Amino acid sequence: MTAGPALRLTDVTVRYGERIALRDLDLSIARGEVVALAGPNGSGKTTLIRAVLGLLPLDRGSIEILGEPLASLSIRERARRVAWVPQGEGARDDVRLADYIQYGRYAHREPWSGELSTDRAAVARALSAAGLADRAQEGILSLSGGERQRATLARALAQEAPLLLLDEPTSHLDIGHQLDFLGRVRQLARESQVTVVAALHDLNLAARFTDRVVVLSRGRQVADGPAPEVLSEDLLRRVWGVVAERRIEPQTGVPYLIPRRLVEPPRGDDPLAGWGPVHVVGGGGSAGPILRMLADEGARTTVGVLNLLDSDAELAEDLGLPSVIEAPFAPLSEAVRRENSELLARARAIVVGPFPVGPSNLANLADVAPFVGRIPVFLAQEPPISARDWTGGRATEVWNRLLAGGATPFATPAELGDRLRSVAGGPIGRPVPADRSHVE
Repeated sequence: MTAGPALRLTDVTVRYGERIALRDLDLSIARGEVVALAGPNGSGKTTLIRAVLGLLPLDRGSIEILGEPLASLSIRERARRVAWVPQGEGARDDVRLADYIQYGRYAHREPWSGELSTDRAAVARALSAAGLADRAQEGILSLSGGERQRATLARALAQEAPLLLLDEPTSHLDIGHQLDFLGRVRQLARESQVTVVAALHDLNLAARFTDRVVVLSRGRQVADGPAPEVLSEDLLRRVWGVVAERRIEPQTGVPYLIPRRLVEPPRGDDPLAGWGPVHVVGGGGSAGPILRMLADEGARTTVGVLNLLDSDAELAEDLGLPSVIEAPFAPLSEAVRRENSELLARARAIVVGPFPVGPSNLANLADVAPFVGRIPVFLAQEPPISARDWTGGRATEVWNRLLAGGATPFATPAELGDRLRSVAGGPIGRPVPADRSHVE
């Protein structure tokens, strides 16, 4: 590995279709540095991490890891250089914790080779660093949520990669586990010279545990530097739209921000900016153009029900949108439908995208019916429902019932944007119960 920064991004631009998620990003991170990525939902934090992992193609620019172009590295070489802790990963099988940590050693083994003494030693070190050495023989499902997050960290540490990427690692932890987790990461960087890049929502935690804070907004870098220089009342107002008070912790000299209220939007702005929520019903990539349009206009948006691994679900995650997710190829469960109905009831408008309707997701369309006439409902008419009805006509019947009840058709995202502007600022619809009597 050559000398130079641990990570360098040069003129990096990433697109999702027509939408630019990262724009002209230049970033250099030194070895052993701990850097926080901050920014509102949809600002590009997760996109940046996925681009560094090689999971997203670059529209323009280049990425170097430890002096080598990312594009020239094999998957095994990437895994030896970069470890990743995703946000909220859930274990499904109750494997022994020591075996779960062993997953991080695959990049160091020859194909078809077994576990070596070096692997066992690396696992032991990772468990100790994560504070889980005494739980090594227990099933991972026996651990608490905070312990499982530390187990995911230990698995990444077992890779012994010099660059560690953390994507919202504290989002599901209580304050005690947040402090414990980030304290361990900070200690790891100091003792082992591991470079850490962490996407964090909590600016006060970022100020306390990191060397630098890089702030993104709408895919652009808007600030970069030590927390005392970067975190300001003006930054929170401009980027997050929040009025805050900045104070200094007397013992450490670290700044912290106390949010007070939302910034009042100036009159004359686009009526969709900050308006909503708009609940989008989609699936199979059908909602992508609609979600991007709403994100570009600044509308508050929710999505459901989407299947895990669906491209609409991945885009919603990248944009930071509240979503209802179901297992792939499974009928919509009652619990998922109730969760989706709660989002429908809170919406100020509902948008139904041009998704293919089959027996497993017919309820996704039918659950909109009780809200027609209560709040504005918009139906995508291209392609027509007849071309994507795989239910023997049942979906077409529900669709026609929505139109008869007052739902409004639209042809393009631009037309939808105009129609939503015409109702933005109107009264919030009354919550209504979901009537599922017409769907088995």
